[in-house]
Amino acid sequence: MEQTNQGDSAEIRYEPDEKPPHLVSATLGLQAALLVLAGIVLTPAIVIRAAGTGESYLIWAVFAALLVSGFTTILQANRLGRIGAGHVLIMGTSGAFIAVCVTALAEGGPGLLATLVIASSLFQFALSARLSLLRRIITPVVAGTVIALIAVTVMPIMFDMLNEAPAGASAASAPASAGITLLVVAVLTLCAKGSLRLWAPIIGLGAGCFVAALFGIYDFSRVAEAPWFGLPDTVWLGLELSYQPAFWALLPAFIFVTLIGAIETVGDSIAIQRVSWRKPRAIDFRRVQGAVAADGLGNLLSGLSTTVPNTTYSSSVPLSQLTGVAARNVGVCIGIILMALAFMPKLTAILLAIPGPVVAAYVTLLMGLLFMQGMQIIMQDQFDYRKAVIAGLSFWIGTGFQNQVIFAEMLNNSTLGELLGNGMTTGGLAAIVMTLIMEATSPRRRRIKMTLDIEALPAINAFLRDLAERLRWSGSATDRLCAAGEEALLSLIGEPDEAEDAEPRQLVVTAQGRGTSLTLEFMVGAEADNLEDRIAVLKDRGGQSPDESDLSLNLLKHFATSVRHQQYHDIGIVTIQVDDARQNAPDRQQAA
Repeated sequence: MEQTNQGDSAEIRYEPDEKPPHLVSATLGLQAALLVLAGIVLTPAIVIRAAGTGESYLIWAVFAALLVSGFTTILQANRLGRIGAGHVLIMGTSGAFIAVCVTALAEGGPGLLATLVIASSLFQFALSARLSLLRRIITPVVAGTVIALIAVTVMPIMFDMLNEAPAGASAASAPASAGITLLVVAVLTLCAKGSLRLWAPIIGLGAGCFVAALFGIYDFSRVAEAPWFGLPDTVWLGLELSYQPAFWALLPAFIFVTLIGAIETVGDSIAIQRVSWRKPRAIDFRRVQGAVAADGLGNLLSGLSTTVPNTTYSSSVPLSQLTGVAARNVGVCIGIILMALAFMPKLTAILLAIPGPVVAAYVTLLMGLLFMQGMQIIMQDQFDYRKAVIAGLSFWIGTGFQNQVIFAEMLNNSTLGELLGNGMTTGGLAAIVMTLIMEATSPRRRRIKMTLDIEALPAINAFLRDLAERLRWSGSATDRLCAAGEEALLSLIGEPDEAEDAEPRQLVVTAQGRGTSLTLEFMVGAEADNLEDRIAVLKDRGGQSPDESDLSLNLLKHFATSVRHQQYHDIGIVTIQVDDARQNAPDRQQAA
């Protein structure tokens, strides 16, 4: 899910904490708002048109979506306690929810949709608070498989919309307008460079609408009748609290899609951190938790206002890269502009008048990219035959149930059939179950718990030597492993005078061996300093003599193959990998 490399952050002109001129912030905010406006408006349009819920509800849903998206974009930029990432993360309506939202509206109307969105948002808050606990279950293979299945669930709806045309219109109107839209967007995406590529969706939609107007299927009357400024006539539509079977049948699907939205938010918040600083920094997972919490709050507000859920937009990352501006002020400007656009019905009417075939062609390209993004996420996780089985089998199970070709007679017209009829639910559940099975049959993790102080060193050494003996490691590799464990412990303890004043803290060390590699996890309360960042500072010093306080970090960097430090609000996890290189370990003093 990490979409950029660390080298891209060197061209940043304004970091998050810096303040560019107001004109720069306003200009970039307007550009970004216009880029995402179509996505925010068209997602509820697709859902409500497909469900046939009515025009007045559509106007209300778009109005509410713009307000919620603008408010949560501001919240992402300016953190409120533990809510928000503190970075420019644009929020908008989520295309991943299209299929389940259409079903919810068809089964119980806006009230049922609102109740399901609210219920699933509570799950997102819980996920944010305990994000560290799911790091081994929600793996890239699981996330990528479910993301790919989003396209499988949405595309049948898009194929139906490709044929939509008003009565009496030319038979060529739908294929011509859809074909031109797809062609222009694809060509610009493939050939354009720089900022022009970001405008490809807008230009493609404009070209499709031009062709649609030539065939007389673009609704100019809708645009003409819409006022420039105003509020929607529809009032709040309320909630459906009867909890009928349709609610319980759809709730798992909504939770799964919410989980996928959270995974996407995690990826976007990691990526935006990588491109927002001039010098590389370790990912702060406390900010990732804040991004997920803000996403959950956005979904809660979406449910309360009876509109479709929202999520972070990945376009936030290339915008910061292309402009070199990652200042929070830009995020605030984007949010203010989106909220202002909610009160301009004329502008939203231009987008809502876009014919179904044009919208379907545009979304078809997006779903194709989403499918490939899912495949890319799957492949990044050291792909092997076991993960291939999980991804491949789960995908086709989800596809089969989505198309009602697996146990169709048994599941038809039953509550279980409604539950398993969504490909993301069945495919995602299959992927999680198989991941749990793989985790249970992998080499067992061993753990030891103790107080975080120097007196724990003999117990850690004995623990690690026993593991190395079980793995039949060489003596030099065992010494390297114990040395890495010792330096990790000393780095976490810190300076002696700091340790004396601190309350005793618990340390949990887990270890898992795979072949010639052993992975250690040191879990302790969240630390103020990140070891990865401190190691990066040591590398920047080059040949300079290290401070005495950095001696343990220098040794740790030398003995370990890799060091990662993930900081959450509730816990800090230092992950160290040590390999049995079958070579003599250098003298520790020489390494220092």
